Amino acid sequence: MIKVVIFDLDNTLTDFMRMKESAVDAAVEGMVDAGLRFPPAAIKEKVYEVYEREGIEFQGVFDVVLQELLGEVDHKVLAAGVVAYRKAREASLVLYPHVRVTLFELIKRGIHLAVVSDAPRKEAWLRLCYLQLQHMFDMVLTFDDTGVKKPSPKPFQRVLDHFDVRPEETIMIGDWPERDITGAARLGIKTAFARYGDTFGTGESGAQYDLEDIIELIEIVDNLSNESKG
Repeated sequence: MIKVVIFDLDNTLTDFMRMKESAVDAAVEGMVDAGLRFPPAAIKEKVYEVYEREGIEFQGVFDVVLQELLGEVDHKVLAAGVVAYRKAREASLVLYPHVRVTLFELIKRGIHLAVVSDAPRKEAWLRLCYLQLQHMFDMVLTFDDTGVKKPSPKPFQRVLDHFDVRPEETIMIGDWPERDITGAARLGIKTAFARYGDTFGTGESGAQYDLEDIIELIEIVDNLSNESKG
């Protein structure tokens, strides 16, 4: 019987990359309108160059971009970019189809829900609160809570210990095979690949289940629970 379902956050519950791309595009437009005299494509390339170097959650990205392009931070341009980014981020941060109904159905079955994310604590909670999911999870573990990133087994073991469940009573859903699937499988946790959120063109996920739609998780959990009763 499945007692706990663990979710990755970005590209599993919410389309993080679509949000990021929309927000960066808006920020570039805002900075150009504020007087940054570089081709938009070149600015965007620089933004992703900094993200590649510092991490996709790096909060000072536009400061670094301006410093590297201009040799200084023009605060009018910076403010225009940040405001445009935040407005676009809020407008484009959405759940994948059927996420909410899937979570409700799992809760109705008495299953505990957890999030294990490599995102910083503040950013993870901001996304959950904006999407009005903050009350649906019994446990949220971020990089700041564990000090390690997946596929380390540490965050997954924390979930097992917290709920006092065995690995076979738990299933992990994520979009990144090398982190989400591998990390959970190392402890014997059942795994499901969020193919609907895949941004890598993954062929073989290595997971026990591949999901084209998150709602398929309900039937999987029901079947696993029925098997255990049999």
